[in-house]
Amino acid sequence: MVICAAATISGCLFKKDKEITSDAQQYYDKAKMALNNKNYQTSISYYETLEARYPFSKQARQGQLDLIFAYYSNHEPESVIDAARQFERENPSHPRVDYAIYMRGRAQFSGEKSAFHRLFNVNLSKRPPKDARNSYSAFAELIRRFPESRYAPDARQRMIFLRNRVAEHENHIASYYYQRGAYAAALSRANYAVKVFDGAPTTSNSLIIMVDSYRKLGMYDLADDAEAVLIKSFPDARLPVPVNEEEPWYKFW
Repeated sequence: MVICAAATISGCLFKKDKEITSDAQQYYDKAKMALNNKNYQTSISYYETLEARYPFSKQARQGQLDLIFAYYSNHEPESVIDAARQFERENPSHPRVDYAIYMRGRAQFSGEKSAFHRLFNVNLSKRPPKDARNSYSAFAELIRRFPESRYAPDARQRMIFLRNRVAEHENHIASYYYQRGAYAAALSRANYAVKVFDGAPTTSNSLIIMVDSYRKLGMYDLADDAEAVLIKSFPDARLPVPVNEEEPWYKFW
């Protein structure tokens, strides 16, 4: 009787597992079909239901990766970031965790360069680069952990853009301070841009701000040193106009 009862229970459990697998597969197939047809909202609904009802199925795990892409295609960057972080947290040794990190960086990158910006010629240097820094961090993590990943080459190219983007913003702040007479603050931001983002296209502008700021502060020796670096590194750059001490207005001879 014990053997028969065990066999019966085992059979019931096996049958139940088969039913769960079958149901999970049906949800996954419907979600995948909608995704392939670019019906992203429908696919998202199926993937979310799949994960909620059958969280431990292999279909749900694959569905998490597909859901990241569905969110991205449906222009939901915050959902992409949340889904990617969840996958990384729950599957740290999964062979496709590099994809989750890459898509997290892509989601944050999408706010930095878009058709809208090109159409209206938006000056990104004036916008705080919070997303740019986060995106850069994600791509840097990807390259550090998975240097041979298929997504690493694209990540490296995006990092160059992001580095230049943040450097432009630092120059924008430095120029803002300079124009308002806060020369020490301008010098500090320009110096930071040169040291941290060496090689960015805006490095010459950073050096020019440094030279002008040093002269405004009366630090002529340091201004000459910075100008020498500017001339050597960027021969075609605009040279700052030397600042001479003004004669007092009351001197008549």
